Amino acid sequence: MDELVKDFLVESNENLDRLDQELVKLESDPHSKDLLSSIFRTIHTVKGSCGFLGFAKLEKVAHAGENLLAKLREGKLILTLEITSALLAMVDAVRNMLTEIQSTERDGDADYLDLIANLTELQQVSAEAVLKKTALQQQAAKVEKQTNRAPSAKQADVEAAGPPIPAARESKPSSAPGVAKAPEAESQGESHPRNSPAETIRVDVNLLDRVMNLVGELVLTRNQITQFAGRQTDVIFLNSVQQLNLLTSELQEEVTRTRMQPISNVFDKFPRVVRDVATGCGKQVQIEMEGEETELDKSLLEAIKDPLTHIVRNSVDHGIEMPEQRLARGKRREGRLVLRARHEGGQVIVEISDDGAGIDSTRIKNKALERGLITMQQATRMSEREVLNLVFLPGLSTAEKVTNLSGRGVGMDVVKTNVEKVNGSVDIQSQLGIGTTIKIKIPLTLAIVPVLIVRSSGKRFAIPQVNLIELVRIELGGARTGVEMVHGAPVYRLRGRLLPLVYLDRELQLVRQAEIEAEAVNIVVLQADDRQFGLVVDEINDTEEIVVKPLSRQLKGIDTYSGATIMGDGKVALILDILGLARRASIVSELRERTLGEKDEQIEEKTGEKQTFILFEGPDHSRMALPLSTLARLEEFPIAQLENSGGEWVTQYRGQILPLIRLSRVLEERREHLRHVDVRPSSDSGPIQVLVLNEEGRSFGLVVEQILDIVQDRADVTSPATRAGVLYAAVIGNRVTELLDIPAILGSRTVRAGQVEHEEIAH
Repeated sequence: MDELVKDFLVESNENLDRLDQELVKLESDPHSKDLLSSIFRTIHTVKGSCGFLGFAKLEKVAHAGENLLAKLREGKLILTLEITSALLAMVDAVRNMLTEIQSTERDGDADYLDLIANLTELQQVSAEAVLKKTALQQQAAKVEKQTNRAPSAKQADVEAAGPPIPAARESKPSSAPGVAKAPEAESQGESHPRNSPAETIRVDVNLLDRVMNLVGELVLTRNQITQFAGRQTDVIFLNSVQQLNLLTSELQEEVTRTRMQPISNVFDKFPRVVRDVATGCGKQVQIEMEGEETELDKSLLEAIKDPLTHIVRNSVDHGIEMPEQRLARGKRREGRLVLRARHEGGQVIVEISDDGAGIDSTRIKNKALERGLITMQQATRMSEREVLNLVFLPGLSTAEKVTNLSGRGVGMDVVKTNVEKVNGSVDIQSQLGIGTTIKIKIPLTLAIVPVLIVRSSGKRFAIPQVNLIELVRIELGGARTGVEMVHGAPVYRLRGRLLPLVYLDRELQLVRQAEIEAEAVNIVVLQADDRQFGLVVDEINDTEEIVVKPLSRQLKGIDTYSGATIMGDGKVALILDILGLARRASIVSELRERTLGEKDEQIEEKTGEKQTFILFEGPDHSRMALPLSTLARLEEFPIAQLENSGGEWVTQYRGQILPLIRLSRVLEERREHLRHVDVRPSSDSGPIQVLVLNEEGRSFGLVVEQILDIVQDRADVTSPATRAGVLYAAVIGNRVTELLDIPAILGSRTVRAGQVEHEEIAH
């Protein structure tokens, strides 16, 4: 019996979620027979199951709702706002009783007599409205006949029968504007099953969590083996390690997908929320949803459910005006609320936009001053963005009066706190009289994340790659002139813009074991809250996938760390919280932003339009370049990983065979006798540096001698190419540099491969 009750609770909660959506749709499409039938079947199923299990109070409430739905389905009643509200109240009552059953195994002490009486009273509504509607339909049909516009055969059948609700449509019912469509299986009648046991099974969430933890430990073991393999030369062992690496990555990806759920699981609840809030405020609001199929880790989905609900309620209550005000401002009576979700750069972006009155920044500033949240000196220096972000301060509200929805100044601060707990961020953009958009950025998953490992003062730290923009290395001579001081803050001039610098050892107050003269300055360019800054570290090691471990209770209050991980050698490394680090370093202060912005404008006026190039060393110590836009990734491959196929170097890369092009073989060199000599480096030599490029949908690697730098220059001074495979020579970074012609190189490689094949056949 316990298993039956458990299955009943799971199935009933799913049915109630579907009832919320379908009742809201029915209100905008009251003549849909399919929707009515689906709603009736769902409540009938709940009533039958609870009666069998002995939950009498739950059965009475469900039975009263079923009777009301039966009269709607038979055409004896017309759907009204009161009937919809009563049915939604019935759904809430059933949900409350299910919660009681889950915790106490009883359906609660509440009897819901008032609700049952209301549902029963609505069943006894006079049929005058129904008769009046039928008479109007018949009169309209007669007028249509008199004007020689004969109705179709189907309409004639409707007139003869005279039902108050049209016959069921052959096609699926159109959903209300902006409301997600019901699953197809539910709208095709009783002949199709709703669930397909052959395709899906129910798995306990705790079991998935345990599997995810085991995969995390497997990833840590993989990292340890990979680190050990870097010191080995046995080709068979290295191939086995590479295969283990690929299989572990695929297993990790598939297990992660088992925890991923579409964001529609949260979005589908909002039509009901919008309907209830709009009805209570006397407003008309249309909700639209885009990207419901966007997937997110289950734990993150649960974490953002409440913040999203609060923002949606605020948008309807605060943002969208009353119908009369909207008409006076030249807008439609009906407000528009749009929810969008999409993947972008390893994160999920959720936007909530409304076309309401917008946020009055002056009013927010005055409220903050009135409540003592900011000083007058701070208010005069604040930018528009900083003023809008004041709504996240606890105790700040611009509502005229306190209601059951808003006005207490509690909510938006909790929204920001909850989102930042999962390494997310919230941003507000608003135009007075136009509307407001709130953008939430959250990671896809918190279990296994790619990071960059850095060192500072002998200690290792992990930086999440979602915050990483690029890496910059300044030789010691250039550091003295490249790093400048602006109002006491160090900055670096990066491609014409001033980049604020943060020294990691100084911010974390790390004690250096010994003062060592640095050969260069390593800068990790990061982005936090739409602002870029450079983190100066001692060493940049490598990128890895790590398993995130939560911090202990003693460290949770430190905002510069978001977690910890166990490295390949078994030691612990802390994961940096980039947003917290930026706040600690006061990177986003208004004074610094304004100063850097003024200098950036002056620099942009002088530099004009520039391009970004990646510089590298080619054969015979030549200096070469490619536009950065053509580059997919920078990679290093150990010599043992290289294989030979048809006289060409190849390597296994991200589940595919990546051909490698050696510039020394495809470019015309002065030393002709070396062109056809395949010199393979010894196995104990260092890794080769490869530029991974994409050309017409194909990926290939360009083997270069050394990657030099990434620079931004106009490349105005040019001269014609002196050899095939080169577009032209240009002055880039004050030095003559050859720009490669990738299509020509690919063409020459194809011709040369054909010549080799011809020579082999002749031989």
